[in-house]
Amino acid sequence: MSPHAYHSLPALRQALRRLCAGHRMPLETRARLVLSATLLARPEFRAGRPVSLHASREDGPDGGVHLTVTLTSPRAPGPLRPRDLPLPARTTSEGAVVWHLAFTPLERTDAPDTGRGTAFRTAAPQVNGSGSGRTAEAVAAGPSEEDASEAELQAVLARLDHLTAEHQQLKHELAETNSGVLALYVQLEERDEQLRQAHGQILREIEDALRPPPLAIDGLEIAVHYAPADAHAPTGGDLYDWFVLPDGTVHLTIIDALGHGIRSTRSALNVTHAVRTLALEGHPLAAIVERTHDLLTPFDPDIVATVLLARIRPATGELRLANGSHPPALLTRADGTARFLEVRGRGIGYPLPGSERVLHDRLEAGDLLVLYTDGLTESRRDPLEGEARLVHSVRRHRHRPIAEIPSAIAQDMHTVILHPDDTLALVARRTG
Repeated sequence: MSPHAYHSLPALRQALRRLCAGHRMPLETRARLVLSATLLARPEFRAGRPVSLHASREDGPDGGVHLTVTLTSPRAPGPLRPRDLPLPARTTSEGAVVWHLAFTPLERTDAPDTGRGTAFRTAAPQVNGSGSGRTAEAVAAGPSEEDASEAELQAVLARLDHLTAEHQQLKHELAETNSGVLALYVQLEERDEQLRQAHGQILREIEDALRPPPLAIDGLEIAVHYAPADAHAPTGGDLYDWFVLPDGTVHLTIIDALGHGIRSTRSALNVTHAVRTLALEGHPLAAIVERTHDLLTPFDPDIVATVLLARIRPATGELRLANGSHPPALLTRADGTARFLEVRGRGIGYPLPGSERVLHDRLEAGDLLVLYTDGLTESRRDPLEGEARLVHSVRRHRHRPIAEIPSAIAQDMHTVILHPDDTLALVARRTG
């Protein structure tokens, strides 16, 4: 198509429709092209400036058409601006607007053309009801502006109906998919709950395997509370052990191995077994911490653990304590007076390990001994403040049944937790 100048919108639209029909362009694409050209040319015509239209075609190997349509306004003061057009275009450096269209030509038909994408045909003059009619030349020029606009609008509406139907179909499929996903989610939730219950049961069984069985001893009550730093871990580095020596003395061990999780549990178990073996072999209390270090460090050079050992003779109330870098035990008398039993020493994996001495004291009827790990008193930044709160809590709960005291103390101490840690609280009360 050679460049041609146009001075009115009807002439420009008619030329574009002829061009589209000649190349058998789909009607929806034609409608977008005609409307886009109209939006660009209208301001030019109103200003009395003509526009020029040019088209070139290339046929693709697959039977498709590549059509380039160029619209220019030679007298325009500046380039045309193709903004927000129904059919996107680009502006050349010379100020022309160019559409590059690629489409598959529609099939030809022998029916009279109505502007729906086939080539225009010449038809006989048609006369309307008033006696006037279109000339043969008018008919040969193609459909009227009204007929062409109606055909393009029908094409757009048909496309809209098609997209609406597709949208409804997608909504229906999405609803079915959502229903299936919801059902799957319910199944996964049920399965997850089953796994959580099984996991909890396994954790309880592991905890039971790690804890010594309860002791029933005349003249002495014992209870314990333990909570790991990670609620999903069965245990951590805090462990305890109790057993009765051949002479009737009750031995208590509190261990806090460095770290959290299974590795610290392994280290704490190794210390537990070593202490129990040495105690049952009759080693003196003062030497057990050092001997435990000597036994374990060749096999586990990275082990670091604090240890507190206590021995109570229920018949007399005699109390002995050995310490390896562990927080001191708290002794609360029946009258409410309380003091920490300080014993200096260094733990397993420390330089010069061992308890510097053995502390001797006596439990009277109603006296309460509290052994614990630092997770109980150091949940806040100030350990001294934690020890003061511990004394207050023990005084508050010392008359409760022995099984309730450790958990009640832990609840008081953990009203605010700035940094979680494994927590262990063991209490022993002499009964009379």
